[in-house]
Amino acid sequence: MTADSRVDALQTALAAEHAAVYVYGALAGQADPVTDARLRTDLTAAYAVHRGRRDALARAVVDAGATPVAAEPAYELPSPLGTAAALTRAALGLERATAETYAWVVARTTGPDRRRAVEAVNDAAVRELVFRGTPEMLPGANEYADR
Repeated sequence: MTADSRVDALQTALAAEHAAVYVYGALAGQADPVTDARLRTDLTAAYAVHRGRRDALARAVVDAGATPVAAEPAYELPSPLGTAAALTRAALGLERATAETYAWVVARTTGPDRRRAVEAVNDAAVRELVFRGTPEMLPGANEYADR
């Protein structure tokens, strides 16, 4: 693995985390704090995890001597939103996409970078269950999904 391919993998994960932070912020903001308190708590917790991963990835890119990829000014939000069921579906889709991205990163990294990517895949797989997903034998490996 070259230094450039390592940075490319980290940048790809960072771009995915930028999107996750943006989308989770919007989703949590739409969950009713009274009628959907549990969902709002779960969305806010997911937001915090993704924000932490984003920040750690940005530091790793800087430590590798590169400039972190910038967040887009805006990201497309899933549609329609407005109900607890729609917010849950959107969060589940976001976690599945995150797991796929990190599975890709696992295949392209070694050492501590790979370990962190494996942890992120596992974390996304568990969070999929929070958002009513089904357990997957190989999370993030879409071609092997049993859904």
